[in-house]
Amino acid sequence: MESSYIHVHALRGASGAEILVARVLTPTGKTGLGFSFRLDATEARHMAEWAAGVRDERPRYRPALDHPWETAWLSQRPVDWALEPGFGRIDWLPAA
Repeated sequence: MESSYIHVHALRGASGAEILVARVLTPTGKTGLGFSFRLDATEARHMAEWAAGVRDERPRYRPALDHPWETAWLSQRPVDWALEPGFGRIDWLPAA
């Protein structure tokens, strides 16, 4: 499977840190999300591709800020995207 659309968006976190968030859409409509506190679009995209089922191997991640998103990723739990208020205001294109 491959992605049909990739969108990377920068947002200012509640702590003031800048975060890159990626969203991948597959041709079948599956969505995956990823993030990077190192402002590395490739890192965020690889996470999103894995979450969407496009990438077979789960990307390794080295925490940068000990943020709850990082803790969730490292413990293989779902990321609570709502922990960052700015996430809900992202205008993703195209609409899923």
